[in-house]
Amino acid sequence: MESKWQHTTVLLNEAVAALLTKPDSTYVDATFGRGGHSRLILSRLGPGGRLIAYDKDPEAIAQAAGRVGDSRFSIRHEGFARLGELPAASVAGVLMDLGVSSPQIDNPARGFSFRGDGPLDMRMDTTRGESVAEWLATAEAGQIAEVIREYGEERFAVQIAKAIVARRQERGPLATTAELAQLVAGAVKTREPGQDPATRTFQALRIFINAELEELQQALEASLDILQPNGRLVVISFHSLEDRIVKQFIARNSREVFDRRAPFAQPKAMKLNALGRVKPSADEVRANPRSRSAIMRVAERTEV
Repeated sequence: MESKWQHTTVLLNEAVAALLTKPDSTYVDATFGRGGHSRLILSRLGPGGRLIAYDKDPEAIAQAAGRVGDSRFSIRHEGFARLGELPAASVAGVLMDLGVSSPQIDNPARGFSFRGDGPLDMRMDTTRGESVAEWLATAEAGQIAEVIREYGEERFAVQIAKAIVARRQERGPLATTAELAQLVAGAVKTREPGQDPATRTFQALRIFINAELEELQQALEASLDILQPNGRLVVISFHSLEDRIVKQFIARNSREVFDRRAPFAQPKAMKLNALGRVKPSADEVRANPRSRSAIMRVAERTEV
């Protein structure tokens, strides 16, 4: 059955064009989402090509089973931190779209957004792990403040954390997105024009509960092992924390490394060639405002 919450894939043609250089090789869509990138990749793969997709969301897995239907395609109900389990130098390209899909954001039952009231969940994989509500029910104020400050870059993190704990002590734990959004609005005194006071807090709790940044770091490191020489790494990020990790990873692996303890030793060769970054066009941003913060970075595995 078609979901009433539709998703528009960001940088669709740009990402696939940057990724796919050998039509009869194996590629990885590390974040299947609702399958926009995967379907275009499959349409351009040759008969000998293969696409392996990953996703933690059971709804994404169900969508893949019902809509892809291509023998060259397989999907794994896992996070992309598991990329390292693929054979070394076995793929010609890895695509990571780090955005939350619109069906996840727009469906109140998933608890990702403050725009509709629903259970305070935010798990990408609803079959395992702790929800945001469960974590907030027991976490100490210092822990909550650290998460909101580090992952949301929220300057009122301490005030928000204290309000969450006070509410818990007075009336019991938070259970819904509306309750959290209302509480944050009371604790945040000023905010940028046009931004809801709860934006940074919801982002922080989602990133934390899904270990998104840790998983991204693991997946980037794994990509170095599984990419073939001249294989492409394409990553689309949507906020500064993600993009900083991707940018620094590419930069770190795009230069020779000298060991100061052995000044006459040969330097370790660089592992990537940075090929640049791409942002959505003005037309794409007008058609899909959620694309406005996207940054795509592309790098190529060296032959060393």
